[in-house]
Amino acid sequence: MSFADLKKQSKLGSLTQKLVKEVEKMNNAGSSGDERLWKLECDKGGNGYAVIRFLPAPEGEDLPFQKLYSHAFQGPGGWYIENSLTTLSQKDPMSEYNTMLWNNGTDSGKDQARKQKRKLTYVANIYVVKDPANPSNEGQVMLYKFGKKIFDKITAAMQPEFEDEEAIDPFDFWQGANFKLKAKNVAGYRNYDSSEFARQDALLEDDEAMEAIWKKEYSLEEFVAPDQFKSYDELKKRLDYVLGIKGTTKFQDQESVQEEEEFRQQNRGESAPSVPQSMKEELDSLSPTKTDDDDDDTLSYFAALAAD
Repeated sequence: MSFADLKKQSKLGSLTQKLVKEVEKMNNAGSSGDERLWKLECDKGGNGYAVIRFLPAPEGEDLPFQKLYSHAFQGPGGWYIENSLTTLSQKDPMSEYNTMLWNNGTDSGKDQARKQKRKLTYVANIYVVKDPANPSNEGQVMLYKFGKKIFDKITAAMQPEFEDEEAIDPFDFWQGANFKLKAKNVAGYRNYDSSEFARQDALLEDDEAMEAIWKKEYSLEEFVAPDQFKSYDELKKRLDYVLGIKGTTKFQDQESVQEEEEFRQQNRGESAPSVPQSMKEELDSLSPTKTDDDDDDTLSYFAALAAD
């Protein structure tokens, strides 16, 4: 752009318009979380529909999905929103504390452990085939976080229960199948029971087009990389503070300080504080909507606690 063009655009006000648009874009990006993540949008009745295709493992990685455990709850000292070291098969202070509560022989202990239970999340690359609520997502490679209920449907497709059902690899480009994701509200829970795989078929007829899709996939191993987890000691300090244990030195990392400050500012003078805005997206990613597979995971989790 020449100086004359710069002056011309200044007179027209186009530079200001461009700046305003860019600022709006940046603000929207900052409030929308990870733009790579796809989420099924449901109507006011809790109903939603989309068609997606689970994709193979990204280049250089072995698995087409990763499994992540996390905790998200509020205690007397603030919020505890952390990835669990049990994801890495390591000891985790939150799980140890829940084990103690579950096995202390009291109903109150079990109730508290339930409120602080571990959340299971799977993450995979998907190709969005059809998204009526957000058509702009169609044809895009995105990341999708889902729970045990949908993962059970994936494993059922790979290991069918009956002899007349043919096993499929849902993550295969050529021998896989599109997944018809159907959500509805059942007794206040997000229910995915009606979701199902379509007939077995290649995603596209063109191998080159599918290779291009494959190369657009995101790393899944980054979700379980060591730098995504705090150390045992850091988690223990944070947990003790959140639980309000007397004599605990306030554990302040930058993220926790920012969350707590925003929490105080937003709820100053209010008798019933709400979740801080900066944490809503994090909570959404950990547990977007209470689903009926939460209870399935809870049973297996507390069975393990009782065995410890």
